[in-house]
Amino acid sequence: MRSVADGRVVIGKAGAPHGLRGEVRVIPLTDFPERFESLREVFIGERVFHVEHVHYHRQFVLLTLAECTSREAAAKLTGELLRVAREDAAPLAEGEFYTFDIIGLAVLDMAGERLGEVTNVLKTGSNDVYVVKKTDGAELLVPALKKVVREIDIAGGFLRVDLQEELEDRAD
Repeated sequence: MRSVADGRVVIGKAGAPHGLRGEVRVIPLTDFPERFESLREVFIGERVFHVEHVHYHRQFVLLTLAECTSREAAAKLTGELLRVAREDAAPLAEGEFYTFDIIGLAVLDMAGERLGEVTNVLKTGSNDVYVVKKTDGAELLVPALKKVVREIDIAGGFLRVDLQEELEDRAD
C-alpha cells in the first residue's frame, strides 16, 4: 500500500474489464488482499464507487461496483489507482508499519546524526530492506532487523539505526 497526498491509501490498480457487466479486474497493491472482502467503498480518481461484490480470479480481485454497469464503463477505469481513506487501512500489529509510512523518514544513527532518507522498501522475503539516500547522494541498504533498526518514530519522522551492529555481524 502507498499513501497519496490526499490522505488516501492505494490498495490496487484497475486492470482490464472482466466480462460484459462491468466487473473491474484489480491488481492488488497491498499486503492484505483479503481486505477487499470487507470493502464497501473505494475511491477511483476523485469518484467514490460502492462495492457490491468481491471475488478472486487467479492473482486478481474482481469487483462489482454499483456505479460501473458495463464493460465500457469498466474499461474507462483501466490503469487507475484504487484508494481507501486512511482510517479504512487494514489494522497492523504492534511494531508493524506500512511501507508508505516508512518511505520519507529521516534515518539517524545512534548519535542522532542524519544519515539520509528512506526512498524505497525492498521486499526480500525474509526481511524488508530500507533503501536510504544518504546526505552525500550515495545509496545505503539497511536491513529491517530489530538489531539494526532500533527505533521507528512515524510521528517524529525518523528511524534510528545501529549500523555498527550490522558491520560487526558481517565481520564474524
